[in-house]
Amino acid sequence: MTNIYLEIKKLKENRNAIILAHNYQRPEVQEIADFVGDSLVLGRKALDTDAETIVFCGVYFMAETAKIINPEKRVLIPDLLAKCPMAQMLTPKDIEEKKSKYPDAEVVLYVNSSAETKALADCVCTSANASEVVNSMESNIVIFGPDRNLAYYVEERTKKDIIIVPEWGNCPTHNQLSKDDVLRAMKRHPAAELIAHPETIPEVQRMADKIASTEGMVKYCKESDADEFIIGTENDMIYRLKRDIPEKKFYMASSATVCPPMKSITLEKLRDSLKNYIYEVKIPENIIKNAKRAIDRMFEISKYKKNEQV
Repeated sequence: MTNIYLEIKKLKENRNAIILAHNYQRPEVQEIADFVGDSLVLGRKALDTDAETIVFCGVYFMAETAKIINPEKRVLIPDLLAKCPMAQMLTPKDIEEKKSKYPDAEVVLYVNSSAETKALADCVCTSANASEVVNSMESNIVIFGPDRNLAYYVEERTKKDIIIVPEWGNCPTHNQLSKDDVLRAMKRHPAAELIAHPETIPEVQRMADKIASTEGMVKYCKESDADEFIIGTENDMIYRLKRDIPEKKFYMASSATVCPPMKSITLEKLRDSLKNYIYEVKIPENIIKNAKRAIDRMFEISKYKKNEQV
């Protein structure tokens, strides 16, 4: 074990901290983390922890979510530049304008959104439970954002009238994975199944053998009879899959599906965050109160149980 790993472990113990890392983090960051998972799993781990400090190795909206559900705890993110472009595509004004046009609609926002927009939502969702959450809404009209591709995925699995906000919202990393990329990957690996994230474009989703959140991908690949998989999501998901399922083979759908903000967090930045308590997430109390209501409703809908995995 290298010196920086030992230094981080010692700092973590001294700070009574927990390190959470998203599946898209660098492999070395995944290795040092206490838990690795998707937004829903990490949100639940943040909710359950007894640690005084949560260090979130992901993008900023994830650290915000951890702070919202743990307002009494210190939440740190090692790099302020780790911001999800999609989360910045939706503004409170966008939601207010849609609400004025559809006053009877309920607002469901993807967790990949800012704290300010979550505070205007009736409920939030993740890619793992988006259809379940939308189907549970009382209104037949649901304002949904900010990902148009996830909205397509939901529309295919619900009878609700989905109003997308903003209409152009997307994950730049997933959105660039094309049908041609997938066809080339299939030609290289003809025996492999295609597993796609619901943030990919509709064409890719329609080609997939399975559409799943990152945690859903792990579950599916473990249980599938197939031995080879083309993975249509951010490329460091393959590190997690190979670590958890070493007996199977995993291939990138495209070498271009890399999320730069996820890669901005390094071991050095993680160490410095623990050492100097930087950068601490701060959210106004009124935003926390309203956003927490929407997040709590998601946990209630998705039948949250302590330590449950998805």
